[in-house]
Amino acid sequence: MHLAAVGNRSTAKSDDLVIRAPKREDGSGVWDLVRATSSLDDNSMYCNLLQCSHFSQTCALAELDGEVVGWLSGYIPPETPDVFFVWQVCVSEKARGRGLAKRLINAVLARRVCKGVERLQSTITGDNKASWALFGSIADQLETELTRKPHFERDEHFDGRHATEFLVNIGPFERKAVDMPSAA
Repeated sequence: MHLAAVGNRSTAKSDDLVIRAPKREDGSGVWDLVRATSSLDDNSMYCNLLQCSHFSQTCALAELDGEVVGWLSGYIPPETPDVFFVWQVCVSEKARGRGLAKRLINAVLARRVCKGVERLQSTITGDNKASWALFGSIADQLETELTRKPHFERDEHFDGRHATEFLVNIGPFERKAVDMPSAA
């Protein structure tokens, strides 16, 4: 996991931010946001278009005055339907300091598509302090433990070109522990 727009108004709104499921028209705005965040791996615009269409119910987008300022991509692995896997979280400078990354995750966990989810997973490099703090805070909110173990290793999986990614597991947690910002 790497931490660093309008329509379909099933939203969680607090202050002037709107959090909603993305739609295919949001793909380029998501791509621009991710590319503007130097700490994130760039995906192709096509990947972001697929996330905004095929995976829209397990992704979330945040807008501020019509501009994409936050993005969460994630999915429920077919082999483990009780897991929500967070792929990427991105928050622009304009929206930092509002707890937006956590709000994006909570918004997706509150959706019907996640009704069977009892664990949250992601992968994080050892030096990504922001992501460790975010997921530690979520484990505290859900009143459960966070465990980690090497998952994609530097030499074995990345040919020495990327730091080891640790699999983070939060849970199991009870559904009542999820902060329900929206039932979208």
